[in-house]
Amino acid sequence: MSEEQNGKPEEWAWPELKLPDLLLTDTVRKLHEAIESEWDSLRQSACQTAAGRALWKHVTHDQLAELLAGETYLRSLYEKIKKDRCRNAREVSGVMLAVRTLWFDSKIEAALSSFDGGGAQVVLLGAGMDARAYRLSCLKETDVFEVDFPEVLQMKTTTLQAATDSINDNQYVRVTAKSLNRVAADIRDNDWLQKLQISGFVPEKNTVWVLEGILYYLSHSHAIEVLKIIADNRALTRTVLLADFMNKSSTTLSSSMFHFHSDWPDRLSCHL
Repeated sequence: MSEEQNGKPEEWAWPELKLPDLLLTDTVRKLHEAIESEWDSLRQSACQTAAGRALWKHVTHDQLAELLAGETYLRSLYEKIKKDRCRNAREVSGVMLAVRTLWFDSKIEAALSSFDGGGAQVVLLGAGMDARAYRLSCLKETDVFEVDFPEVLQMKTTTLQAATDSINDNQYVRVTAKSLNRVAADIRDNDWLQKLQISGFVPEKNTVWVLEGILYYLSHSHAIEVLKIIADNRALTRTVLLADFMNKSSTTLSSSMFHFHSDWPDRLSCHL
């Protein structure tokens, strides 16, 4: 008699880890080997996030995440998920990242729908290996800007180009956004907005700012400065800011990585 016949829900079997062929090619392997040997933990977090989206792609529908994550981070998270399921953990690794991804997806779509025509822009600060410009249909009339470290964006571009050159994987490497612009900048520096504008960003145009998984990596002063720059821009046009925050106790999980925190994000406006 099955569990379902016994009145118990049948447990969903986690898919076996199957790496795409492109990920195993010499070109892509060398790219990811450079990431593992040359990047610091902050930059590598972009691939870790992609691994979470990849292993939960039955939820996130991110078909490029595996390629952008790389074999090492995929295998590492897959083993964590297996262990969590074996010991009936209250939270399986990666689930919160999947939920976060869906939350931002839905809020981006809602924000764009709230604008009364005139075109719009979406700016992803600390974009990392984000692939929304390739998978969200709500961006088809929207200019997308990805802002991150030069080496992160270059590695992303090169990896996706390798997929474009492969006939088997080309179907997923088509930009669905109206346009995609990659802006090499460190948002801790004071010239990132200038670089954004040089790349085509129009301050007077309706804008959705996306700060997913980035603010808590910044110092308090840097985070407040980034938020202040965005706040100053809202006087020029309709602006929607989407961000996630950590409270103080959460930052202690990794004091070397996480810095900025806010127990009451809705009260931050008085500091801007």
